[in-house]
Amino acid sequence: MKKIAESTIIAIILLGLCSCNSVKTTELKDSNPVTSQTDSQDQKLIKIGGSSSTVTVLKLLAKGYESQNKTVKIEFISNSQSEGVIAALKNNIIDIAGSSHKLKPEEDNGKIQYREFAQDLLLIATHNSVKGVNNLSTKQLKAIYKGEIKNWRELGGPDANIVVLDRPEDESAKKLLRKYYLGEDKTTTKAVILNKEGELIETLQSTPNSIGAFSLAYSLINQLPVNHLSLNGVAPKSQNFSSGQYKMVRRIGILWNKTPSAATQNFIDFILSKEGEKLLQNNGFVPTK
Repeated sequence: MKKIAESTIIAIILLGLCSCNSVKTTELKDSNPVTSQTDSQDQKLIKIGGSSSTVTVLKLLAKGYESQNKTVKIEFISNSQSEGVIAALKNNIIDIAGSSHKLKPEEDNGKIQYREFAQDLLLIATHNSVKGVNNLSTKQLKAIYKGEIKNWRELGGPDANIVVLDRPEDESAKKLLRKYYLGEDKTTTKAVILNKEGELIETLQSTPNSIGAFSLAYSLINQLPVNHLSLNGVAPKSQNFSSGQYKMVRRIGILWNKTPSAATQNFIDFILSKEGEKLLQNNGFVPTK
């Protein structure tokens, strides 16, 4: 069954490759690759696949790299979960995979390697219709997700029913929410489950009185008109994470073949360079030391 599942994932990814379709739901503003006027035969192509939680940072780095290297084109295939893009890497469908989890023993075929390079704070945000609510305690956040607090009025907000936007249990965002705030309590059956982070972000912006968790850096880069909530009085800011006050952070890494092409290696070197670190810091990410 495992082989069948992996084959299915790879087939889906191949379809994404054929359509040459970038990930719409997690796309940076003006994030189309900078294409070169150089003859296509001279242009070096790097193919990247990322889980929905890693595409934002990878596109940010790709745009920065392409602006300096006109003979390189970086192409993104349709995104998948981390397991799917790692399978694509092992089958030579892509050159670099973005993952929100470390390489698991069962995923390691001895031919690929992993490196964490960034940390992305996870933000609790509401639609901008929610006025008067700027901070939630752990107890309050739990009660919202359990469905015990159903109206924003109970928290000093408007008289309106709370719309909980949630992610599947196996996604990094939900795992972090459970680890630091929700525990093992069951989520309300009225929560709207969204499979991709981009879908949650779009839904939160278009749904009055909604609440959800997603990337702080994505919100900052795209200047989203949403309310950022403090948790237990601590604002979601990189300096609060660095000081140990803000705990909820997603770790982002890349995987690649141990014998990459020169073009792939050069881009990896850029990601891990001081210049790459500066680009991350300027856009709300925390570089991994």
